[in-house]
Amino acid sequence: MTRNRLIGAVAIAFGALTLWSGGMVLFGPDAARVAAGRFVPFVLWFNFLSGAVYIAAGIGIFQGRRFGKMLASALAVALAVLFASFLVSIAGGQEWELRTMVALVIRFAFWFLAAWACVTTRPENRSVQS
Repeated sequence: MTRNRLIGAVAIAFGALTLWSGGMVLFGPDAARVAAGRFVPFVLWFNFLSGAVYIAAGIGIFQGRRFGKMLASALAVALAVLFASFLVSIAGGQEWELRTMVALVIRFAFWFLAAWACVTTRPENRSVQS
């Protein structure tokens, strides 16, 4: 269960940072957009909106709830689809930044490993003694 608490806490922090960084580029000053470089709009919007889901999944994982496992798995699948879509768009000539590729790999790896860890964690034996 300690592993799930750590994963949950990291997921919550990851979600908060995702909301903050994506929000800065989408809604912040022009300097933030310029600093982001050649961002891919659909990737940016997906990442920003998924930040709230990261937090929800993190809370569920931290609490050992089933919905946390389900969200972690869904995020891993959604990020795999996003990554494939990103690759198709850059193959079609979309300008992009290397950091976008790196961030997608990190996000996918985290959520894949989080989902795997949640699925392979055995529930604690909570037998009641009389």
